[in-house]
Amino acid sequence: MDLTPLILSAKLALISTALLLVVAAPLTYCLVYFRFPGKFLVEALIGLPLVVPPTVMGFYLLVLMGPSGMLGKGWQVLTGQPLVFTFVGILLAAMVHSLPYAVQPLKTAYERLDSRLLEMAQVLGCTPVTAYFRVILPNTISGLIAAGILAFAHTMGEFGVILMVGGSIPGKTKVASIAIYEYVEALRYQEAWILSLALVAISYVILLVVNGLNRRSAHAA
Repeated sequence: MDLTPLILSAKLALISTALLLVVAAPLTYCLVYFRFPGKFLVEALIGLPLVVPPTVMGFYLLVLMGPSGMLGKGWQVLTGQPLVFTFVGILLAAMVHSLPYAVQPLKTAYERLDSRLLEMAQVLGCTPVTAYFRVILPNTISGLIAAGILAFAHTMGEFGVILMVGGSIPGKTKVASIAIYEYVEALRYQEAWILSLALVAISYVILLVVNGLNRRSAHAA
């Protein structure tokens, strides 16, 4: 039994989740605490992957990251390598598709934060950046953990976007969900069963952790 697709999925999920949290935390901070023109358009754009079919999202990302696309051309100039059908390509695709799963828990955590804490920080002369690291982040750590867990789980099971952008290259872009699909097509049900069971077990553990965090947050409130 080849576990390379499962290991590749875990690698993809770990890296994309770490990068997503770096992007989602300040982005959500701006969405919650700042007002700017077109804010509702940005929020709708971030949430678009929740309602757009993965194959449609994957198609547009494929066009954007292809040899003639803006990202694809830029990457080709910088590295001399194509962006599609590579690990970097599916990493970017996974981050785009999982972004709302990281933003939503953070947004909920930020909105639940007592506004008096920020008012006190402002009175004490804290800048928005200082207030974020000294007030918001320490008091919303459960939201950050939940965001990371949900983004990780979503990336582990991603199929359509990854297939469109990365194809099925063994050891590079062939993640567990794609491997399961190919095993079923080839009537290799035993391998499909093993990989599916592994993903179900991982998903179940993730749900247990998220539910535990929700109960702890509700108890604290």
